[in-house]
Amino acid sequence: MDGIQLAASYTWAAARAAGVTRRQIHQDGSRLGRGLYLSRAVECSLAARCAAWAQVLPADAAFSGVTAAVLLGAPLSAPPRLHVALTPRRTLPQHAGLSVHGRRLLPEDVVSQEGLRITSGAQTFLDLAAVLPPQELLAVGDAFTRAGHLTVGNLTARLARADRVRGVVRARTCAPQLDGRAQSRPESLMRWWLLSSELPDPEPQVPVHDRHGRVVAHGDLGYSRWKVLLEYEGRQHAGMEQFRRDVDRYSLMAADGWLVLRFAAGHLARPDTVLARTRGALLSRGWRPDPC
Repeated sequence: MDGIQLAASYTWAAARAAGVTRRQIHQDGSRLGRGLYLSRAVECSLAARCAAWAQVLPADAAFSGVTAAVLLGAPLSAPPRLHVALTPRRTLPQHAGLSVHGRRLLPEDVVSQEGLRITSGAQTFLDLAAVLPPQELLAVGDAFTRAGHLTVGNLTARLARADRVRGVVRARTCAPQLDGRAQSRPESLMRWWLLSSELPDPEPQVPVHDRHGRVVAHGDLGYSRWKVLLEYEGRQHAGMEQFRRDVDRYSLMAADGWLVLRFAAGHLARPDTVLARTRGALLSRGWRPDPC
């Protein structure tokens, strides 16, 4: 840039005021919105896009919804349009590339992360309850709980003042089931299916012991009483070293008397199969459904 240092993102006005030529801006900048650019020298990540937009948004703006959820580590895809919450006003500013929502947020509903104002874990969970099915909402809540963005206290407090807010019924239904021990979205999805069925409630991260009573492994989900485990195997299990560790782990589980059911990505679209196989395994171990 001929000695003129530009930031990762900048406005047309700021760049021109610094002496950057129009041609230089067109060569360096990827246009995000009117007069707003992200340098092609940096990765066009969600955080980078948000940092760029923060330069031109009002001071009370907070990134919200799916945008906030992804920034907080939720197992969701980054949205093409950033979601922003602003204090309601007569006319909300509109920008191409943004979805702007009017929200009355208290100070505790907003957190700062890497210099960005985003809605808190509890506020984001409530916002997503209006647009996500319960199993996906549980997966988001589990991830937030695991990362420390959600606690029983802050979620209870937020839902207590959410009367008539869209999605609050779903949020209050899912909230008691959140568990930070869940290690992945697939585990959370399977747990929701089991919780919503006639089957007993599963336990996350079930310990497996060796003959000396030492914990040597953990099952993703399971039933200690009937010694039935459910294991989800993602892509990371395809490597040779991981395969070797899995073989050893499953041998330890079998040696301790566990019946292990293994599931993979294809089963995420077949909840009935997961439930039927789990039911069969439990019946084989002595579980019986409550009589009607």
